Amino acid sequence: MRAAVWTAPDTIEPRQLPVPEIPAGWALVRTEMTGLCGSDFSILHGTHPRAEAPLVMGHEITGIVEVAAETGPAAGTRVTVEPLIHCGECHPCSGGDTHVCRALKLYGIDVAGSLAEYVALPATALIPVSIAVPLQEAALAEPLAVAVHAVSRAGLTGGERVVIFGAGPIGILTALVARHQGAGSVLVSEPSEARRQVAEELGFATVAPGEDPVQAIVAATGGDGADIVFDSAAHPSVAAMLPRAVRVRGTIVLVGVYKKPVELDLQALTFAENTVVGVRVYTRAAVERAVELIESRELGLDRIPTQVFALEDTRQAFDQAMASGRVLKVFVSPAAAPAARTQESS
Repeated sequence: MRAAVWTAPDTIEPRQLPVPEIPAGWALVRTEMTGLCGSDFSILHGTHPRAEAPLVMGHEITGIVEVAAETGPAAGTRVTVEPLIHCGECHPCSGGDTHVCRALKLYGIDVAGSLAEYVALPATALIPVSIAVPLQEAALAEPLAVAVHAVSRAGLTGGERVVIFGAGPIGILTALVARHQGAGSVLVSEPSEARRQVAEELGFATVAPGEDPVQAIVAATGGDGADIVFDSAAHPSVAAMLPRAVRVRGTIVLVGVYKKPVELDLQALTFAENTVVGVRVYTRAAVERAVELIESRELGLDRIPTQVFALEDTRQAFDQAMASGRVLKVFVSPAAAPAARTQESS
C-alpha cells in the first residue's frame, strides 16, 4: 500500500508498505481522509516527546471499514476513530477517565496511523458516521470532539458571555459549539487578519485589528470581563491576558497545549476566585457527540475553509497547514489527485 512515512525531522517520504495485519478484534480501515494538526507539526519537526521515526502519522482518521471485526461496524461502514490508547490499569483508567490515562498513547503518534491507504484499528475505536454527510465535514470529528469536550468542561449552560483566544481550527470549532449550546455572546480574539475574517464570516464578533484584546473584552462585557474564556492559542502573550479578560468568579478553559511553562498571575486568579480548567483531548462521549453534531448539519461546518492534498503531496500539505492562513483545516486523502489538482473549499 502507499504511505507517507516520517523518517527524520522535517522529512516525509512516500513509500510502499505491506497492508497492516489484522489482530483478532481489530478491523482494517481504508483511509478516506486524515486531518493534520499541531501534534503532527511537532512530530514533523522532531520535537514531539514520544514519536519515533520511522512513523506513519495520522490520528484524525476517517475511512471505510474494509475488513470488519467479529463485532463492531460492518464492512462498508464509514467511521471516525477515537485514536486513544490507554493502559486500563492506572487510577484515571480505573475511574473511567481513560482519556487522561497516565500512560496515554495515540494511533498516529505512538504507533502507525492513517497517512496510508489502510490502517488497522481495534473495532472498539471505530464510531460510525453517516455516509450522507459530506466527507470533509465527517473528517472534522476528531478536532470537533476536542471542542465539545472543552465546552463541556467549561460548564456552559446558556447565556454566558464567551471569549475565544485563537481562531485556528480548535478555536473556531469551540466557538461554533459554544454558540450552538446557547452562549449569550461569543467574541473571538485573533491576530491573523485571514483567520479573523473567517471568524467574522461565520458570524462571530472579533477584536478589531490593533485593539487591545483585554480592553475590547472588558468593553464588550460592560466592564466585567467574560464569563468563560477559552484559550485555544496557548501563547505566552495570551496567558498574561487571561486573568484580566475573565470576570470575578469566571472560568478560564485551557484548550491549547502550551509547549513550556509560562507566567500566569495566580494572585489575580486567587483574589477573583476564578476557576481554571484544563482540557486533554476528549472523552468517548465527546467523540460520539461530535458525530451527532456533524450528522445534524447544525454547526455550518461546510463554511469552514479546508483543503485536500494527495497522499503523495503530504509534505506540501504540512506546509499549507502550518501557514496559519485562511485555510483552517488541511486533509490528506489517498484518493486525491496529486499536485496541482488538489481540491479547495471555502
